[in-house]
Amino acid sequence: MSTNNDELLYDEDDSVKFIQNYLPQELKGKFSNDDINYIVDLIYDFYESNGMLDDDGEEVVNYVIKNAQKDGVGKFEPEEITFIVQGELEYCDSINMFD
Repeated sequence: MSTNNDELLYDEDDSVKFIQNYLPQELKGKFSNDDINYIVDLIYDFYESNGMLDDDGEEVVNYVIKNAQKDGVGKFEPEEITFIVQGELEYCDSINMFD
């Protein structure tokens, strides 16, 4: 039985580690691994509902902030969420997920 290597490339734990390392020094320690997993889930919820690309990322950032507040997870600043969105995209790029 052959397996598709693409299915095995994305690893949630590796994504979280990558994003934690991607965050600027002033944000290190602010987000737990659970926070990042939650935010990444919201990012993909947005993509599933609205399409993969948002020209400047503002819509996905606003979506994450609004839902995090609604769900009582936290109040985040747009700049903070932007780093997580960028970190997730960089992680995906590093494993050639979009190729």
